[in-house]
Amino acid sequence: MDADEATRVRQGASPGTSPDILRTLATDPSVTVRASLAMNPALPPQVTAVLAGDADARVRSIIGRKLASLTPGLSGPDRERVQQDAVANLTALVADAALRVRATIAEAVRDMPDGPRDIILHLARDPSVMVSEPVILFSPMLTAEDLVALIASRPPSVTLTAVARRPRIDATVSDAIVETSDTAAITALLSNRTAQIREATLDALAAQSEEQTEWQEPLVRRPHLPKRAARILSEIVTSHLLEVLAARPDLEPKLSRELQALLDKPRTAAFGIADALPDDSTAQTALPHAVRLHEAGRLDEQAILDALRRNAIGSATAMLAVKADVPLPVVERACALRSAKAMVALAWKAGLSMTAAVVLQAMLGRLSPDLVLRPEDGGGFPLPIEELRWQLSFLGIGGQGPKRWSPPRRPA
Repeated sequence: MDADEATRVRQGASPGTSPDILRTLATDPSVTVRASLAMNPALPPQVTAVLAGDADARVRSIIGRKLASLTPGLSGPDRERVQQDAVANLTALVADAALRVRATIAEAVRDMPDGPRDIILHLARDPSVMVSEPVILFSPMLTAEDLVALIASRPPSVTLTAVARRPRIDATVSDAIVETSDTAAITALLSNRTAQIREATLDALAAQSEEQTEWQEPLVRRPHLPKRAARILSEIVTSHLLEVLAARPDLEPKLSRELQALLDKPRTAAFGIADALPDDSTAQTALPHAVRLHEAGRLDEQAILDALRRNAIGSATAMLAVKADVPLPVVERACALRSAKAMVALAWKAGLSMTAAVVLQAMLGRLSPDLVLRPEDGGGFPLPIEELRWQLSFLGIGGQGPKRWSPPRRPA
């Protein structure tokens, strides 16, 4: 394939391309280039005439569709038949095209308000995110029903994430994304400030954010945060997120006063926990402190990362053991093995994000940068669940995954 075929496709589909270049492209040896040219809404009459006699029936059908929409002499059924043939031919062309060309076509049609609908749907379902994402994000032709159907087809996580990032999606689409339980897509949804999300859905996600800690920041920063979700988050988040939550102008006055009083106290005293341990504490001596943090509902990803930033390796090791609900020797063994997969499995069991798992591999596992496992596109774990479970079994514990969130018991 020509190295610049994708460039010629882009030129042919662009209304801003000069007439001279369009006339040259009308005789391009690539049928994909000529088909993209035929879709150009600013096609000069002379070029239209050349393409109407094109040797490839697919190109002629696209021109026929455009002419049919402008020809009142054709009856309704005849016009519809011409349009259907054109769309069918172009669909086949898109399916056969190489990735680079499909991506270029997707960029060309993504903003069309009245383009060929079947083509838009076909591109939105493309397995490559380079092709599907522009259409999913921007096409005005995709309806909420289209997006829900796309989600129901169980596409890759990157496709779900693209849907979650689409501006102004409605609550039915948001609910469909949440029902997939795809962590990366839900994170993107919560970060999408224009997405409509039901209050009950936000309440449920706030509750689950004790385990899915990457949801906490976008939740705290949502434009609208229901009262119940705000109350749940106030019992979960720590560090700077507690300050962000307390600064929201839409909090209930009572909750706002409670959070401000909490922030005004020394943090360890507010938590009802003994003074912080020295940064050179061993994991064994730090274990009771980690347990107290957990019982107070303050042992989260941020607390572990804060310990690592202070180079408090013993405290971080104890925190990981408590958070993952595994014996301390299990974490110490994983660190001694210097196994990237074992450290990632422990982070997964603890309900930490893959971003935190990268830090754990480097600092607790003492792995060099070239050996560290990185997040997938979208921030997900790079290992399948079966592999994560096997790694946990290898460490001598059950292969169960993260524990489901349950509300902490409050004093009567």
